[in-house]
Amino acid sequence: MDNLSDTLKKLKITAVDRTDDSLEGCLDCLLQALAQNNMETSEKIQGSGILQLFASLLVPQSSCTAKVANIIAEVAKNEFMRIPCVDAGLISPLVQLLNSKDQEVLLQTGRALGNICYDSHSLQAQLINMGVIPTLVKLLGIHCQNAALTEMCLVAFGNLAELESSKEQFASTNIAEELVKLFKKQIDHDKREMVFEVLAPLAENDAIKLQLVEAGLVECLLEIVQQKVDSDKEEDIAELKTASDLMVLLLLGDESMQKLFEGGKGNVFQRVLSWIPSNNHQLQLAGALAIANFARNDGNCIHMVDNGIVEKLMGLLDRHVEDGNVTVQHAALSALRNLAIPVINKAKMLSAGVTEAVLKFLKSEMPPVQFKLLGTLRMLIDAQEAAEQLGANVKLVARLVEWCEAKDHAGVMGESSRLLSALIRHSKSKDVIKTIVQSGGIKHLVTMATSEHVIMQNEALVALALIAALELGTAEKDLESAKLVQILHTLLADERSAPEIKYNSMVLICAVMGSESLHKEVQDLAFLDVVSKLRSHENKSVAQQASLTEQRLAVES
Repeated sequence: MDNLSDTLKKLKITAVDRTDDSLEGCLDCLLQALAQNNMETSEKIQGSGILQLFASLLVPQSSCTAKVANIIAEVAKNEFMRIPCVDAGLISPLVQLLNSKDQEVLLQTGRALGNICYDSHSLQAQLINMGVIPTLVKLLGIHCQNAALTEMCLVAFGNLAELESSKEQFASTNIAEELVKLFKKQIDHDKREMVFEVLAPLAENDAIKLQLVEAGLVECLLEIVQQKVDSDKEEDIAELKTASDLMVLLLLGDESMQKLFEGGKGNVFQRVLSWIPSNNHQLQLAGALAIANFARNDGNCIHMVDNGIVEKLMGLLDRHVEDGNVTVQHAALSALRNLAIPVINKAKMLSAGVTEAVLKFLKSEMPPVQFKLLGTLRMLIDAQEAAEQLGANVKLVARLVEWCEAKDHAGVMGESSRLLSALIRHSKSKDVIKTIVQSGGIKHLVTMATSEHVIMQNEALVALALIAALELGTAEKDLESAKLVQILHTLLADERSAPEIKYNSMVLICAVMGSESLHKEVQDLAFLDVVSKLRSHENKSVAQQASLTEQRLAVES
């Protein structure tokens, strides 16, 4: 290592004199020492103060530039050397060198910047602000024949694309076109994998999604799926998953999704449809997720239901009832839920037997499946007949009441309560109310009236008002033990309660006064004071209802 100390001293002198031959000899010795013992050599370099001189050696016209950049790249493999490299002012001259025409200089410069900024979001953000993204994209286009440079660009893109601030800059370049061009040329699995690793984070940006679709990425992905679908090689299975996942990601952008839908006649849409009856679970999953993404506007949903997609999804669900694949169940139910949103589709889906298909999953213990099952049923039961039928299903109602207590899964709890309320609101049926009362559902509707979401509060109050109007005698005890009257008093007294909540709370107060025990609770809680204040409420409906409720309270007192 004494030789190293001599080399470092000599390097200090030659760096100042700029005698290229002796400088080159010193740099070669340093590279050799780094190859033998990187960490120890790096420590010596740091102690010698030579790093500060490197900034002045990073000049485009020098024959030593590539070697200096190589040394920086090597020392920056050590975490303890990265900050000293930054402090030595190396980042700015290195960024300048990305405009070099020399491929070796470009390669070593890219390595040096990559290693210095490795794992540091703040340094990567600094590079983005210095404009490296357009420069690197241009380099990829010019030097696409150089495998090492291409790889360097891809590694850099992969790191920078993780930062949200990079996406806008990437979107203003022709990165999509360059990556798709590169992707088409790759035969080797590992090389394609590298391109995938850049595509995935970039495709999270909607503008880039559309650019990738326009650059023809989807056709490449479909081709990979076709090639790999029957293979049982591990790397092919992995590539099939990556390609189909990326395909689904591209459909998350509204513009890219609509472009690929092409009025339901597009080649891509047709190919995705063919994945659903496939025997490959990954393709079934991607197909169902793709349909769920296509089903994000009414026009697409109506077209798909009219063209038999519901039967395909039900067929898929049927194959996954017993010990089925949970992700496929979840995806197929998501698609059905989205398809059920347009009013015109509900009756068609009911008559196709969707509720029966969905109810087969009532026994599922998986919260994501439970959540989508509940959402699908809630979307379907706008029609009175469907609500009556489901509301009389004792097994379903019992399961809903059970899920209303799933404290670890707020989504399942909320959806279960909402479905109970919807069954009552849409059926307006005494039998449905009796089934819900007997199953112990009342307390959950009362709890729902205290939700932080106004829409849920409102749905609960309307359902409770129907219960009070149609089956007060049956529900009386449960309403009492759930402390409904106290909750209504709180809602009316709370200035933050929305106007519709105040209105429906007063309607409910009037309705429960038909019960002796609840009437007594209303009298004990001095509702008159709270209600009379609401007569001057800025919302006319609330003020009107307050007058009516006040009269009712006065008469009944």
